[in-house]
Amino acid sequence: MQITDLEKEQKITPLLRLGFRPFFLSGAIFSMVAVTLWLLMYKGTITLLPLGGGYWWHIHEMIFGFGCAIIAGFLLTAVQNWTGTRGAQGTTLLILFLIWLMGRIALLFPAILGNTLTTIIDLSFLPAVAFVLAKPLIAIKQYRNLFFVPVLLLFSIANLEMHLAIYYPDTFTINYSAYAGVMLVTFLMSVMAGRVTPMFTANGTNTPKVNPLPWLDLLTNGSLGIAMLYLLLEPVLGFADLSFGVLLIIAGLFQTMRWLRWKPWLTLEVPLLWSLHISIKFIAYGLIILGASYLTTEIPSNHIWHLITIGGMGGLILAMISRVSLGHTGRPLSPPKAMTLAYIFITLAALIRAIGPWIAPEKTLLFIDISGSFWLLAFGIFVVTYAPMLMRARKDGRPG
Repeated sequence: MQITDLEKEQKITPLLRLGFRPFFLSGAIFSMVAVTLWLLMYKGTITLLPLGGGYWWHIHEMIFGFGCAIIAGFLLTAVQNWTGTRGAQGTTLLILFLIWLMGRIALLFPAILGNTLTTIIDLSFLPAVAFVLAKPLIAIKQYRNLFFVPVLLLFSIANLEMHLAIYYPDTFTINYSAYAGVMLVTFLMSVMAGRVTPMFTANGTNTPKVNPLPWLDLLTNGSLGIAMLYLLLEPVLGFADLSFGVLLIIAGLFQTMRWLRWKPWLTLEVPLLWSLHISIKFIAYGLIILGASYLTTEIPSNHIWHLITIGGMGGLILAMISRVSLGHTGRPLSPPKAMTLAYIFITLAALIRAIGPWIAPEKTLLFIDISGSFWLLAFGIFVVTYAPMLMRARKDGRPG
C-alpha cells in the first residue's frame, strides 16, 4: 500500500473513504425499503407506478438495485488490496453513489424524468463502476482480477435486457432476463466463495486450509457461467426446460462437492463462518431443487428461485458485508451478538418463502409476509449495529 497522506484522508467524510462504506450501508437500507414497498404493493395496500410495473420493479431492484450496490462496494474495496493503491474515495465515490441513488429514485417515480431517461440513468451505473475498477487494474497490470470488469459488463447486458423487456416484450422476457441477473450474481458469489471460504474457514477454526482443486473450481463456476449465458442469450437461442434443468442440477452437484470439501461442520460454533457456509449450501441445494423444478411440474420454479435469491444471495451478502465491514474498519472479526439472530432470520426467510407456498399454495400471501418480515429483521439488525462503524473513521487510525 502506498503511503497515504492521513491529513488529506481525514478531510474526507468517513462514509466516502472506501467503497464498502456507502454501498454496504445504503444497499442494506434500500433492500429493506424495496421489500417493504413490494409487500405493500403485492397486497394492494399502496398504489405505486414504478417503471415496468410492481413485479418488474421488485425483481429488478433486488438484483440490480440491492445486489449490484453490494457488489460495487465489495469490488471497489477489494481493488485496493489487489493493486496496493487507494480505492475510489471522495468525489469519485460520491459520483458513483449518486448515480446509483438516482437510478433507484427514477425507477420508482419514472414520471419525473420519463421512461427513456430513467432507463439511461439506471443503465449507466454498472459501466461507470467497471470503468473506475478497470483503471487501477490496467495501470498495475493486475490482469487476473481484470476478470471482474467483463463480469460487470455482463451485468449491464442483463440489466439492458430487463429494460428492453418493457419496450419490446415480444423479443425480450422479464423472467429470463431477471434470472440471467440472478445467475450472474450466483456465478460471482461462487467465484468469490472459492477464493475466500477455505481461508476464512481455516483461520476461524484453527484448522489446515483446504487446498483448491482447479478442475473442480472450473466445473463449479463454469456450469454456472453456461447457465447464465443460456439465459442471457434466450432471445437468440430460445429456451428448453429440460436442458436448463439438467444444467442446474449438474451445477448444484459440483457446488455441493466443493462445499463439502471445505468441511462446513467445523464452523458450527462460529456465526461469522456458519452463516457463510449455510448460504453456499442454499446455492448448492437450491440449484439442484430448482433444476428439478424444470423437469417436473410438481415443483414450483417461481418459488424455488428464492432458495438462491434469499438464502444464497441475501444470506451470503449478509455474511460477507458483516465480515468485510469489521476488517476494513479496523475491528476484530467478532460481529455484534445480534448478528447471529440476523443470520438465523435470513435463513428462515429463504425457507419460508421457497418451501411454504410449495407445501400450502393457498397460504402464499402469508408466507410472503412472514418471509419479508424476517428479511427486514435480518438487514435491520445489520443497519442498526453496523451503521456507526461505517459512518466513523477506522478504529486503528489507518486510512479507509
